[in-house]
Amino acid sequence: MARVTTKYVCNSCGYTSAKPLGRCPNCQAWNSFEEEVPTVTGGKARGGGAGGYGGISGGRLTPLSTVGRREEPRMSSGISEVDRVLGGGLVAGGVTLIGGEPGIGKSTLLLQVADSVARAGGTVLYVAGEESLEQIRLRADRLGVTADIQLTRDTRAEHIAALMNEHRPVLCIVDSIQTVTVEGEGAPGGVTQVRDGTSMLTRAAKETGTATVLVGHVTKDGTVAGPKVMEHIVDTTVFLETVGAFRLLRSVKNRFGQAGELGVFEMRGEGLIAVENPSAAFLAERPVGVPGSVVAATVDGQRPMLLEVQALASKTPYPNARRVVVGLDPRRVDVVLAVLERRLDLTLGGLDIYVNLAGGLKVPDPGLDLAVALAVYSAVVGRALPANVAVFGEVGLAGEVRSTVASQRRAEEAGRAGYKRLIVPPGLAGHAGVKSVEEAVGVVWQTAKA
Repeated sequence: MARVTTKYVCNSCGYTSAKPLGRCPNCQAWNSFEEEVPTVTGGKARGGGAGGYGGISGGRLTPLSTVGRREEPRMSSGISEVDRVLGGGLVAGGVTLIGGEPGIGKSTLLLQVADSVARAGGTVLYVAGEESLEQIRLRADRLGVTADIQLTRDTRAEHIAALMNEHRPVLCIVDSIQTVTVEGEGAPGGVTQVRDGTSMLTRAAKETGTATVLVGHVTKDGTVAGPKVMEHIVDTTVFLETVGAFRLLRSVKNRFGQAGELGVFEMRGEGLIAVENPSAAFLAERPVGVPGSVVAATVDGQRPMLLEVQALASKTPYPNARRVVVGLDPRRVDVVLAVLERRLDLTLGGLDIYVNLAGGLKVPDPGLDLAVALAVYSAVVGRALPANVAVFGEVGLAGEVRSTVASQRRAEEAGRAGYKRLIVPPGLAGHAGVKSVEEAVGVVWQTAKA
């Protein structure tokens, strides 16, 4: 006798329960459980039949040595920073999921990409699930979009797949996947709808060779709303986030390129404009000759950038001195402060220490340790670093300066920005490294005297 199994799924994180719960124990969301379509288990599929597997035989095996090699064809999105994040451009048949806070510019960026692809001669299908066609036209006029993009408000997954099969567009944009519905699968935006809609559109993209971009809502925690399996189905997952006056496009998964790539944009009246030189943009307002300011060569994801590490020391009016850290790992900063006190005899007990990574970025890079050490030392003793010095290196508990990942790329980025003097760990070709924080302090201010 077949047995019907009912289960309830959290529409925020995909957690499964045998009964509805008021609060999800996994993501802590309230009233988020939905009943999933019952499945039938039991019968012959449970065991009996020929061979113990219901008479089902396995398929044909293919040796790896007989599988051919094929490079997936790419096309440019028309925006250099988008191509960088995607690993070289849009992949034919590839499915990209883009998430971000409401109003951050996802639809704006994708409309700019659609315009570039259409002007290059490709057919673009834009599925407008959240806006009217008139609203899209108003945005297109504001952005100066002149290409003829094919629009539809039909959000049935079966109909979108049929349009892709009939017109074979080069690019299909679905804004958003939470509005896509599948026949007989529950309410729009539910776990089952989002999962099955993503699967159907992914299958259509692979069959037609259409590069497909799905816009996804995000939860209050910043993750894509819906079941986690959705991120496993797609080929690429990218997030658009706000950092100060800039927008960052970051890839967290990429089957056709390197994950962790970063693109920098600036929001203007004509849309999102790519920032070709992020280092110059983040250092544009750096004060020169001010104690506590250090230029650090860091790597965010896979991209080397120059950022300003700032430190401020002031006498504390409180019994316990405060340690305030913005943009860096507070625990690593505490370690660096302990090294300064122990190895350099720098008295910090009666001082409030403030450390900030200017520009609004949050970079958990161990290579910023040496910059933090020099910034704090500079702030305490009241001596500014030379204007042409850039720093990177990890600091150990013994006060030693250790090598970091991507050291050569960091040094090349500093050289392109015009920083002639590098305070770096030993072993970097063409540069005399420093072995300890104490040596780094001596080298910096000997250079200042010269």
